[in-house]
Amino acid sequence: MSDTTLHQPVIDIAHRAGDAIMQIYQRDFDISTKSDTSPLTEADLAAHHIIVQGLQTISDLPVLSEESANIPWQQRQQWDQYWLVDPLDGTKEFIKKNGEFTVNIALIDNGQPVFGVVYAPVLEKTYVGDAQSGAYLIEKQQKTPIKVAPHQDGETWQVVGSRSHQSPEIQAFLTNLEGETNLVAMGSSLKLCLVAEGVAHVYPRLGPTSEWDTAAAQAVVEAAGGQVVVYPGDTPLRYNQKESVLNPYFVVTSKDE
Repeated sequence: MSDTTLHQPVIDIAHRAGDAIMQIYQRDFDISTKSDTSPLTEADLAAHHIIVQGLQTISDLPVLSEESANIPWQQRQQWDQYWLVDPLDGTKEFIKKNGEFTVNIALIDNGQPVFGVVYAPVLEKTYVGDAQSGAYLIEKQQKTPIKVAPHQDGETWQVVGSRSHQSPEIQAFLTNLEGETNLVAMGSSLKLCLVAEGVAHVYPRLGPTSEWDTAAAQAVVEAAGGQVVVYPGDTPLRYNQKESVLNPYFVVTSKDE
């Protein structure tokens, strides 16, 4: 199931959530701590409610959101299709007020993210990916198709990395690339989107993420001709295949890499 008639309604939902986030972003806001010690703001919760209510008006599919993730596996494993949502990815970036955070809404069909919207409200960029119709970026009310850009021999590798998470494994990965590398630091799911729009060649994520962190942006990457594969190996990253919602390590590239 992937239907272009879903595009505008889901984009509108993401934008409404982004508007609510921005109202809170522009003033002082409360910060609490979740059970895994990660920060939670009132913006996360406001966006969550807007998205869940919005999705329920356009489909009868279940919704799994980071802020309502305690749905039992016995129930989740019955789902063939569902919405997977991160209402505010990059909460640390939100708290730092550097603008690198996103609203993420993905449609999962039998483990594959077939449609996704990633909205960066401060940057005013909306990335949309559909497995059947391709990927595009909406910026300044202009809609532009996007495609991955394979690395060319002799070209400096543009490698996306996290502002908030670095590791020795990343350094080892970089040393294995042939040629010069340039690390482009970025927060949230925007890292995958940079590969999707051809700004970067590769994004190795050799650290913890959850399924809602990646699903919408993976839909954009794959619709733009790229891939998100488990590392090491070449198996596509898939969803709702196990009880844990944690992702394995993965690498995002064009399919030619």
